Amino acid sequence: MCKPERLNKKKIIEKVFAGGSRSFSIFPLRVVWLPVEELDVWSSILVSVSKRRFKRAVKRNRVKRQIREAYRLNKQPLLDSLSAAQCRVAIAFIYLADELVDTSVIESKMKIALARIAEKVSVRE
Repeated sequence: MCKPERLNKKKIIEKVFAGGSRSFSIFPLRVVWLPVEELDVWSSILVSVSKRRFKRAVKRNRVKRQIREAYRLNKQPLLDSLSAAQCRVAIAFIYLADELVDTSVIESKMKIALARIAEKVSVRE
């Protein structure tokens, strides 16, 4: 994942979590996304793991790594549909589970989530 693909502009992050954004849950992930014009790349992502659920930073970082890797492996169909629709999106992945989940589970849920976003974007146009 290259640097422009990281969602780090405070203004855009506030927009994503304010009203008007779309969200859905596919346990153990909650996905919040919003079409945003002022991005440099087709999609930027933010990964959030609650400190309340995992006290140890080691576990939080592991979950973040799993989510980022699942996104990296499965992002291509989403990017194709975004470029076809000429739409840029900001996506936030929030981890909901209280315990660590196997990487294969996160990857399968990520595929579903990205397919759902791609489908909604293509319908929008």
